[in-house]
Amino acid sequence: MRYISTRGAAPDLTFSEAMMTGLARDGGLYVPETVPVLSRAEIAGMAGLPYEEVAFRVMAPFLGDTFAEAAFRGLIAQAYQSFGHAARAPLVQLGANHFLLELFHGPTLAFKDFAMQLIGQMMQAVLARSGARITIVGATSGDTGSAAMEAFRGLSNVDLFILYPHGRVSEVQRRQMTTPVEANVHAIAMDGDFDDCQARVKDMFNDLAFRDEVRLAGVNSINWARVLAQVVYYFSSAISLGAPHRPVSFTVPTGNFGDIFAGYIARAMGLPIAQLVIATNQNDILDRALRTGDYVTDGVKPSISPSMDIQVSSNFERVLFDAYGRDGAAVAALMGELKAGGFHISQGALQMLRASFASGRCSEDETRATIARTYAATGELLCPHGAVGVKVAQAHLGPVPMITLATAHPAKFPDAVAAAMGERPALPPRMADLFQRPERVTRAANDLGALQALVRGRIAG
Repeated sequence: MRYISTRGAAPDLTFSEAMMTGLARDGGLYVPETVPVLSRAEIAGMAGLPYEEVAFRVMAPFLGDTFAEAAFRGLIAQAYQSFGHAARAPLVQLGANHFLLELFHGPTLAFKDFAMQLIGQMMQAVLARSGARITIVGATSGDTGSAAMEAFRGLSNVDLFILYPHGRVSEVQRRQMTTPVEANVHAIAMDGDFDDCQARVKDMFNDLAFRDEVRLAGVNSINWARVLAQVVYYFSSAISLGAPHRPVSFTVPTGNFGDIFAGYIARAMGLPIAQLVIATNQNDILDRALRTGDYVTDGVKPSISPSMDIQVSSNFERVLFDAYGRDGAAVAALMGELKAGGFHISQGALQMLRASFASGRCSEDETRATIARTYAATGELLCPHGAVGVKVAQAHLGPVPMITLATAHPAKFPDAVAAAMGERPALPPRMADLFQRPERVTRAANDLGALQALVRGRIAG
């Protein structure tokens, strides 16, 4: 199994190399050269199996010889042992043919835990073989940062720096990043929005001298291993509703396109997915791009679903690579146009994207109304991101079962939920003292040189 860059000018890598590299040296994102296809019998054979066994069967074909079978099973078991639900990703029925996939039972109450807990285990295992040390720099719109902190805090071979947009994450999200006490993790409150944070991380990767000097690695969804780990819950949930004997659809609240791209890979592997529905908040660039063919940024608008407040959706590059016939030069040209504000999707590529995805948009008022209405009708309390998904899914319901991804626990966004329904959701008991823990955070300007100096100083210290 080899991995190739979406921009076509970087070396092909093994799974282990792609995981430890993150962003390709040509600025592109790694994707598998070919996607392994599971037979109908192999998919059916996962019915009734524990989540960990499904994870092994789905991910193993992508790993090559990175891990021995027993070792990889051990890493999976370690990754999910701290989850608060035996099913790991349970389904709850909201209505006729509409189900909610609860992805918030991990240690930081967000879907990012599924990938981050596992990638932390895998990276540490690879580093332990060589004794090497790496520096991870990541950007977050809220949930990736806390999941990364939880996964990498205290690990002996890793220094972790998380950039988040100052004042643009929820208080719970911020405190999850600023309260870990381990010296190897660092929360950086950067001026600007998430797209600014993400751009500075990519700038660090594209400064090849700095990248090599600090042994830079990434854990944002630019890292293929992150996407791969998220493919698993598409299989586990679809199979529980009858796949492969009947098709299933998914609606995914998404900003950076990584979570729904995992569904795209699941379908390429043979899972019978009828619809993949992109759900956006008021930062609706993905919905606009599918409707109009123009991917044009118009500024991030802060919302009550801040993890989706994104205009530059990094993983969209991966599906563009397929839409343009895996032409790396064409993708590189589009990404160059994006730096100037946007690009037009060719007619053939747009037809492929429209055949692969549906989309919809949810306003702030609709988000609040959906939280209140869903709770009144079902007793299920949604976070604002899950509410965006549920609202958009309702326009795509039909005879095929629809699974909407609930990407975070409502207690991560207590102000927004309280404004919608009049009461604040409580944190789980293990986090009850979160607001009493001391915070440790560094403010930083949106300046590449200053950020690089900060990283150098902390790892040298």
